[in-house]
Amino acid sequence: MDILHYTFFQHALIGSLLTAITCGIVGTYIVARRLVFISGGITHASFGGLGLGFYLGTNPIVMALLFSILSAFGVEWVSKTQQVREDSAIAGVWSLGMALGVIFIFLTPGYAPNLNAYLFGNILTITTTDLVWISALAGVLILLFSCFIREITYVAFDRDFAITQNLPVRIIEYVMMTLIAVTIVLSIRLVGIMLLMSLLTLPQITVNIFTSNFRKIIWGSIIVGFLGCIAGLILSYLFNVPSGAFIILVLVVFFLSAKAIKGLFHR
Repeated sequence: MDILHYTFFQHALIGSLLTAITCGIVGTYIVARRLVFISGGITHASFGGLGLGFYLGTNPIVMALLFSILSAFGVEWVSKTQQVREDSAIAGVWSLGMALGVIFIFLTPGYAPNLNAYLFGNILTITTTDLVWISALAGVLILLFSCFIREITYVAFDRDFAITQNLPVRIIEYVMMTLIAVTIVLSIRLVGIMLLMSLLTLPQITVNIFTSNFRKIIWGSIIVGFLGCIAGLILSYLFNVPSGAFIILVLVVFFLSAKAIKGLFHR
């Protein structure tokens, strides 16, 4: 328990809770709207921003954020107005972001520092600045979903019905795509680009085994995500392995356990 006295571990615990909140809220919308593939596309497109940030010598997270938001808007715009299939647009953005990231990192003089932390995640390296940004995001999400949960739920489950209710569907979609992009970039330090899509979906589908209520899935996802982060964090400290891999493994165990428990009750 002496590890709890270290500042970096305290930051990791706070970051785990805040990330569980943001990913729990946004991930529930992603799963309900079946946007898992889009989240994967945005996640990998952010790699282009990271590479550009390293190449220009600027903050790679800021550049990744710009790339992610532009990618999210690009997918929405192309799929809705240019008669291009959504999955095709996502595949293009996914490939372009990864290709640009590789090119920029290759052209960067020397070795790109902390690249593994962005690819595979290591929450033990999270800083106070990271906590401030993700705290602000968590606050925005909580406020937004508290005030507009009904409208967001309508858009997530039935877009056509939301239109018939005269809801600002396009505005809600673009706002949520922006928040998805921001959540993805600010969560990269936790599990990394390669595994982030799982953190946005595994807690949700685990809770969805027991309930289909939108609010309950949000709350359950936050709890499951936080427990997974804590368990993964402890295992990563004990085995000196990036936290992202252990977090995802724990969440997979939670999902399989939930499926097994559900199966027992239905026998």
